[in-house]
Amino acid sequence: MAVAWLGIDLGTQGVRALLVTADGTVLGGGAAPLVRGLRDGVLHEQDPGEWWEAVCAACRKALAGVRARVGGLAVCGTSGTVLLTDDTGRPVGPALMYDDGRASAEAGRLRSAGLAVQDSWALPKARWLVGRYGAGRVAHQPDVITARLTGGRVPADSSHALKTAFDVERDRWPDLTGLPAGALPDVVRPGTPLGEVCAAAADATGIPAGTPVVAGMTDGCAAQIAAGALHEGAWNAVLGTTLVLKGATTEPVRDPAGVVYNHRAPDGTWLPGGASSVGAGVLTARFPAADPAALDARAAAYEPSGAVAYPLVSPGERFPFHAPHATALLLGVPESDADLWAALLQGVAFAERLCLDYLHHLGARVDGPLTFTGGAARSAYWTQVRADVLGRPVRVPERPEPALGMAALAAYGTGAGPRLAAVADSMARVGTTVEPRPGRTARFAEPYARLVGELELRGWLPAEVAAHALARLER
Repeated sequence: MAVAWLGIDLGTQGVRALLVTADGTVLGGGAAPLVRGLRDGVLHEQDPGEWWEAVCAACRKALAGVRARVGGLAVCGTSGTVLLTDDTGRPVGPALMYDDGRASAEAGRLRSAGLAVQDSWALPKARWLVGRYGAGRVAHQPDVITARLTGGRVPADSSHALKTAFDVERDRWPDLTGLPAGALPDVVRPGTPLGEVCAAAADATGIPAGTPVVAGMTDGCAAQIAAGALHEGAWNAVLGTTLVLKGATTEPVRDPAGVVYNHRAPDGTWLPGGASSVGAGVLTARFPAADPAALDARAAAYEPSGAVAYPLVSPGERFPFHAPHATALLLGVPESDADLWAALLQGVAFAERLCLDYLHHLGARVDGPLTFTGGAARSAYWTQVRADVLGRPVRVPERPEPALGMAALAAYGTGAGPRLAAVADSMARVGTTVEPRPGRTARFAEPYARLVGELELRGWLPAEVAAHALARLER
């Protein structure tokens, strides 16, 4: 009987499960929506109980009718999402999502105490939750699911714990978290075995009892694994509701501003990057009933658009600059819905270019292979525009899904290969390579420069970063 590994991705809008063999063959897949979330201004909550219901539904669909032994599983979630649980790992209140902005005052106090945290990171939100709901155990999104799968509380992985201020270089919690004693979980490196699927979870999910459960990583890292972007100098851009950019380096990328942070890979190398608040979420917000393919076709007449956008999905920006009070930006008046659609697509691509310029400013190598993953990679037109704006070829994997990355991590964690990069290379398949169209990159130079200047003028983008981006544009 064939052996396959199960990857589970807890996304913003739904849960996805994939069952994948060592050579990247997908034997089964399943998805279930998340519909009970609450978003209102800076507030963004979800019901952790719905996560489990969706995991059960997605896994049952993925495993239905498949004849294979499940060699192990791993779970990824949204980075910075946090909640409180009881001693068994069961939630005691809502989860504050990755972009919930209610803990800005807590973040300011932590920064004053010497901890480099952003307003939307998990640690300030954990402190806010304790103040609101009382003492409890801090948990990250996948921790709730792994606890249900194994039948008891398990350690967190260091990837999700990073935004709760876990020190991944020293493998310890800092002294200044301000949380009650015993509130923080034990932490292990991604790929570490956590336990096995218990009988109750097997009945609920269809995953065979005794299946190994392996510590996962954040969704951005999971997509990077799925893209095979684990070799020195490679970068992966995950474009879904928001934008995440991550690369692979042998040493951490140091950023005094704290905008770029470094995940620790299972083998001890580094995965630097950051998470922006721009993304495809702005399209569904502005055009809730639109046909994306039809608008893509009409947007081709506006290259560049008559307007320039910085399309934040929610207030505040985290990467490529830190500006908690930044708001969505639109310079100029689009002449039609198609023109506005084009401005939003191009605006995300401009933000993506600025992210790479910022990383280059910090001294990171950014000239290696670039891959696109996330839901937006399914749009051939948007992928082409992004390649044009960046002025470089991009690869789109055949399966650009974080769930596949978690299947690869599960395979690595259960002994399928000595290095995660090698396991990922075997599972990840390049679907297409998109080259920038001749002359198109030059078309987008002026609106990009205009956007950079406006971001600097508003005090969001540091002057030295703006100057570096414009200097690279001239070259």
